[in-house]
Amino acid sequence: MKTKEKKELDLPKWFNGTVYKAGAEVTNPYSGCSAVLNNKELSMYDLILGCERFGHYDIMRKGLDWFRRSNGDAYMILLD
Repeated sequence: MKTKEKKELDLPKWFNGTVYKAGAEVTNPYSGCSAVLNNKELSMYDLILGCERFGHYDIMRKGLDWFRRSNGDAYMILLD
């Protein structure tokens, strides 16, 4: 049986955050559950958190949509 390969999404053109060179493991502060993110997912995750903190909800929503498509499992652990 073949395993489903995950295709890495490019960051969208509207993304204006820092693109990290490496990914990392991130822990949800509320549940304590963790997910491993690649560099692009980690970059978007940080942008989402910053947008939420400073009230940029239109960009945050776009980021959440991208993140859900990129890594649905991590989205459910970290952002849902």
